[in-house]
Amino acid sequence: MDTLSYKTQSAKKEEVERKWFVIDAEGEVVGRMCSKIASVLRGKHKASYTPHVDTGDYVIVINADKIRFTGNKLDDKVYQRYSGYPGGQKSRTAREMLAKKPIGVVELAVRGMLPKNRLGRAMYKKLFVYEGAEHPHEAQKPEKLEL
Repeated sequence: MDTLSYKTQSAKKEEVERKWFVIDAEGEVVGRMCSKIASVLRGKHKASYTPHVDTGDYVIVINADKIRFTGNKLDDKVYQRYSGYPGGQKSRTAREMLAKKPIGVVELAVRGMLPKNRLGRAMYKKLFVYEGAEHPHEAQKPEKLEL
């Protein structure tokens, strides 16, 4: 046997280098944009991607109030939540959600595309969504990410 080692390199959480990206959501379709965001949060855009390690980057989404839905989703798509009590189920259409809480549209879409475990919850914490064009993360020098 050779002493050369050709093993696959696995990323370790201490060695992960994270970048900051900013995405302008103006005019973007919700599902297509959020799937790209989820991919960046997971780290799938990197060669060092490892499924059991959070190798993803930070993502800042601006202009969340200017995103768009295709087709009839504004009136047909329903966001439901349940308090756990009898009669505690509440629902909103996508149009109401965009008017009252546009940040929630992006956050719910991305959260649904991440793993449903503690690793997914850690990835979700690297997402920052803002309604306007301003964000308080200039010190991190985020790069613009084109979709």
